Amino acid sequence: QVQLVESGGGLVQAGGSLTLSCAVSGRIFSNFRMGWFRQAPGKEREFVAAITWSGGDAYYRDSVKGRFTISRENAKNTVYLLMNSLENADTAVYYCAAGSVWIPNLASQYDFWGQGTQVTVSS
Repeated sequence: QVQLVESGGGLVQAGGSLTLSCAVSGRIFSNFRMGWFRQAPGKEREFVAAITWSGGDAYYRDSVKGRFTISRENAKNTVYLLMNSLENADTAVYYCAAGSVWIPNLASQYDFWGQGTQVTVSS
């Protein structure tokens, strides 16, 4: 089993920055992919970014490219999502996910999920 705990959400003004953290515990395999998803009220959960646990390829949804950066620190068993130039459209609950994933932007491919952390961007 793998446990994921997100933190770092909050209220921020448009144009500001936040860094989300995902603390990982349990048995992580080197081929695991770590992902960040988000869900806004009344909308479906959508892919944000993903990275392999080994630190390889990173993937982003188009709307966050150049603004968000996903990274991981294996020594701390933590995955981060640095979010810059935040926009109102980034307001959502952000979830950390993990699993042996072939298609990183498909939520159904991830086996383990955190409880989520709220990010609210104000004008």
